[in-house]
Amino acid sequence: MSETRASEAQWRTHRLELADQTLREWDARVLDSGPDGIVLDTSAFYPGGGGQPPDHGVLLWGGVQTQIVGARKGDDLYLVPAEGDPLPPAGTAVRGAIEDERRSALMRTHSGLHVLCGVVFRDFGALVTGGNMEPLSARMDFNLPAVPEGFRDAVEAACNAEVAAGRPIDVRVLPRDEAFAIPDIIRTATNLVPPEVKDVRIIDISGLDQQADGGTHVASTAQVGRIEVIKVENKGKGFRRLRIRVSG
Repeated sequence: MSETRASEAQWRTHRLELADQTLREWDARVLDSGPDGIVLDTSAFYPGGGGQPPDHGVLLWGGVQTQIVGARKGDDLYLVPAEGDPLPPAGTAVRGAIEDERRSALMRTHSGLHVLCGVVFRDFGALVTGGNMEPLSARMDFNLPAVPEGFRDAVEAACNAEVAAGRPIDVRVLPRDEAFAIPDIIRTATNLVPPEVKDVRIIDISGLDQQADGGTHVASTAQVGRIEVIKVENKGKGFRRLRIRVSG
């Protein structure tokens, strides 16, 4: 779930969604526009990473609408326009807007995966080896040698107990040394935070799960909705894949 890149510190785009995950509209100015995409001075579009896909939305400018269907990471944060849509020239003032239904669903799903991760680590001691999500559906892989009897039902019940508990989900940024002093802050089998990253963004589900993470989340487990573990798959010796669905 961890997602941080040292190159992001060099991006000209100030990422608004990292501090305010409820923001859906904002004003910005175009810094660059061309075949690579559109670069804004400020943006709330989550660019994708850590298994979470990028946001969709629109840019409004001069009575024109440009649909944004994704984002691409590179030497800058490039917004990807829909094919054939007009590109606002550099210097243009724009109004950005995130597709709320998609973003909100992804926030619920991502937080739901952190609940799942916290439960499986707490109750079975397993670390994450991979994961991916779409709005309201996701998978997570664990280094779990064996599946105990009743595992699926036990995990589902424990996850929904944590949802019902309404645990706060807080975001903070800590210096690297301070972040890595927190026990079990990396819940993946491999540390995905590059050594050159000096400030680490932490997602903390109070009393359940703390992880280095760059994605967007709801403010409380109560906002996730019901978590259904729809399938447990064997992905090779010692590895299990859990597929979940979020509803409600």
